[in-house]
Amino acid sequence: MVEVITVHTRGQGLYEFTDEVRRLLDASAVQEGLCSLLIQHTSASLTIQENADPSAQLDLENWLNRLVPEGDPLYTHVFEGRDDMPAHIKAALTATTLSIPVKNGRLMLGTWQGIYCWEHRHGHQLRSVAVHIA
Repeated sequence: MVEVITVHTRGQGLYEFTDEVRRLLDASAVQEGLCSLLIQHTSASLTIQENADPSAQLDLENWLNRLVPEGDPLYTHVFEGRDDMPAHIKAALTATTLSIPVKNGRLMLGTWQGIYCWEHRHGHQLRSVAVHIA
């Protein structure tokens, strides 16, 4: 089964979509296998992260923004705005694919783990995530 999930973002940050992936898994009837995800963009990424305390997400975002600042004079790819090249670098440094084992019809995520789209641009975006369950 291959489907596409659309994640609506409202600027930089982490956007959880674990429940949408679980719904696709339920519809697939796969009991044991693998759930693979691919974000179809070059300025956003995917991560599995804590879903209980939002301060962990904020700390990740602040750390990555410090690591890859906007307005660096080395950037030549600036046509789409100050956040564009940093967003590409952030996506290159983080994950654009995830693989999650499936057992007994359930994602084998830990207790406090969620699946997130990590938006690296400031504006509103529609992000497509391809999901393959087999």
